[in-house]
Amino acid sequence: MTNDDYNLSKRKYVLGVAAAVIVVIYITRLFFLQLTSDDYKARADSNAFMHRIQFPARGAITDRSGQLLVYNQPAYDIMVVMQEQLGVDTLDLCESLGIDTAWYSRRMAEIKDRNRNPGYSRFTQQIFMSQLSVAEFSNFQEKLFRFPGFYIQKRSIRQYAYPYAAHLLGDVGEVSPHDIEQDNYYRSGDYIGTQGIERYYERELRGIKGSEILLRDVHGRIKGRYQNGRFDQQPIPGKNLTLSIDIKLQELGEHLMQGKLGSIVAIEPATGEVLCMVTSPTYDPRTMVGRQRGKKHRELSLDPMKPLINRAIGGTYPPGSTFKTSQALTFLQEGIITPQTPFPCSHGFHYKGLTVGCHSHGSPLPLIPSIATSCNGYFCWGLLNMFSNRTKYQTVQDAMTTWKDYMVSMGFGYQLGIDLPGEKRGMIPNAAFYDKAYKGSWSGLTVISISIGQGEVTLTPLQIANLGATIANRGWFITPHVVKEIEGEDLDPKYSKRRHTLVSPAHYETVVQGMQRAVEGGTCRSAYTSQYITCGKTGTAQNRGHDHSVFMGFAPRDNPQIAIAVYVENGGWGATFGVPIGALMMEQYINGQLSKASQVKAEGIAERSINYGDYIR
Repeated sequence: MTNDDYNLSKRKYVLGVAAAVIVVIYITRLFFLQLTSDDYKARADSNAFMHRIQFPARGAITDRSGQLLVYNQPAYDIMVVMQEQLGVDTLDLCESLGIDTAWYSRRMAEIKDRNRNPGYSRFTQQIFMSQLSVAEFSNFQEKLFRFPGFYIQKRSIRQYAYPYAAHLLGDVGEVSPHDIEQDNYYRSGDYIGTQGIERYYERELRGIKGSEILLRDVHGRIKGRYQNGRFDQQPIPGKNLTLSIDIKLQELGEHLMQGKLGSIVAIEPATGEVLCMVTSPTYDPRTMVGRQRGKKHRELSLDPMKPLINRAIGGTYPPGSTFKTSQALTFLQEGIITPQTPFPCSHGFHYKGLTVGCHSHGSPLPLIPSIATSCNGYFCWGLLNMFSNRTKYQTVQDAMTTWKDYMVSMGFGYQLGIDLPGEKRGMIPNAAFYDKAYKGSWSGLTVISISIGQGEVTLTPLQIANLGATIANRGWFITPHVVKEIEGEDLDPKYSKRRHTLVSPAHYETVVQGMQRAVEGGTCRSAYTSQYITCGKTGTAQNRGHDHSVFMGFAPRDNPQIAIAVYVENGGWGATFGVPIGALMMEQYINGQLSKASQVKAEGIAERSINYGDYIR
């Protein structure tokens, strides 16, 4: 073979290999385009079809009597298909929508940002502007033909019938990237419950999306529904909720708490249903809808009075003397005292150089009068005797553990489990806590303040109201909840199951007598009425500034309809604000209205504001 023949043969092999490589590359590319890439499929589908989401109506919310609280109102979103809007007159579009070009550019960048919008595709509809009113929609619809690639999508926004219960109801806002990652139901521009009932019952309220497939011609114009809607899916509306709250009671509570920081929680003892949940300061939920929601939320978040906090479940406070009822029950059940056991109180508890002060009253006195007069000395002696009892408890740690177990059984120290987000657990210390704090060297005298609801003990207003409900039921409670019914579904079983404490009903009767005596001649005298028997307990919770005013009670004594807790920050004595507010709230619920005399009292309380300038930082 000559060199020329050899070189020719070599070239043939090279050309053959090159041709084979080219064929393999084309086959691989074809395989990738047809089987693994949806880019061309999306392009082809977008030329022939438009898949339009049909949003379900969000479930309505009513109060316990059927009063409509939250409903839907028509609104419109402007959608954009990025592939189709190229060449649109941007300035004309901005003028038609009342926006500037900077907003337009920023929004387009946000749509394309896959970190903010994980489901982005230039061939599918993306939300450009949300929640246009009917008037805005009508104005823009007339000019829509001038802006190819832009479409209008009908949906709804939430409307709130009353300016009350903002924290309880919550609100609806645009989904975050985290929401989209957590649940593939959502895509960018969707709405989700962000607080309160709207958040907790999001899955029940939101419903199920539907879709329709529309045909388009070569110019992108809609020509009708594909196969007359054969493959369309109708949206399934969200479920309606009936709340346990009484909107009239809620209205009164918010009126009474004007100019004050604090909370009111009322519970129906027999069911655990929350009748009202007031937190102050509050805001009008009707201002947290539409495109202005973000601006309003920022304003509220910067307010030093912190109106976004639901103090009823998210505020933790020393319960003060309302906590003495739990101590009496524990001492009785443990045999530390009997109803007749007397303890001295000479303007307070005095022992080994330690003094816990108390107001003037008779001394010595047994249990029932000690509850009626809210005697500090009595409960300090009770705790000291319990924690010093080496016949019953080997160590102070054993006594502390027993004490803590009683408190936990009464619903303290942990979340109660209400159907709202953001519930705090409060604080019930245990032996390990004090061992660490005092290096194992401590006694009942060291922690004596917990006997009167001070020191390390903190509760939420919800837990204080639940204590009232538990006493009203003589030893059991049902987990508090704000939803009474879910359309077509049963409530979680925990909202119908009784939770019993470690104390026998007979001891609760003793405490009930003390609370009745407090109303009929003790610290709760302003709650007295001849119409029904009221049981109550004041609290004056010590604070670095002015003391907090607290009240816990229920009525009527037998077959109770309402248990209530009132907590007014820096309000002074329990009888100053707590008792009169609690009495008015119970009267409103039991009688359905206030008497003329009570209306005058209510207006007087509503007009009394507290200057928080020294307390707010």
